[in-house]
Order: sequence, then C-alpha cells, then structure tokens
Amino acid sequence: MSKLNHLPEGARLVTCPACQGESLYHPSNPFRPFCSERCKNNDFGAWASETFRMPTEAPPDEAPFGDPRLQ
Repeated sequence: MSKLNHLPEGARLVTCPACQGESLYHPSNPFRPFCSERCKNNDFGAWASETFRMPTEAPPDEAPFGDPRLQ
C-alpha cells in the first residue's frame, strides 16, 4: 500500500533505484528519482568510488595506446 494518499498533479510513484522503496517522481521531490537524500548520496558515493563501472574491452597489453589512425 502506498505511503502517499494523494499524489500531486502529474506525479507518479516509481521505485527508488537505491532502496527499491516507493519514490515520488515530481518536482516537489528534490531527490527524484530517489526517495531521499540518503539514497541519492549513497548512489553518488558508489559512482564516485567507482563501484559502478561500465564494462569495456581493454586493448591487449602489447597494443599501443591512443588512436591507431594517429600512429
């Protein structure tokens, strides 16, 4: 059951990406899409500490660095 009985016009409830709880997605929530400042800061901290990484294909160790068209 929702914690919010009445949603502001144009608002919707989404899942907080950090805690999986309900989050109000509306300009009145300064932390959207997060439910709270704590969840927003935890997510930012994970990015800053490089806990979240995008997978890449690293070149072999013997490959030269940089753009091969410039070598």
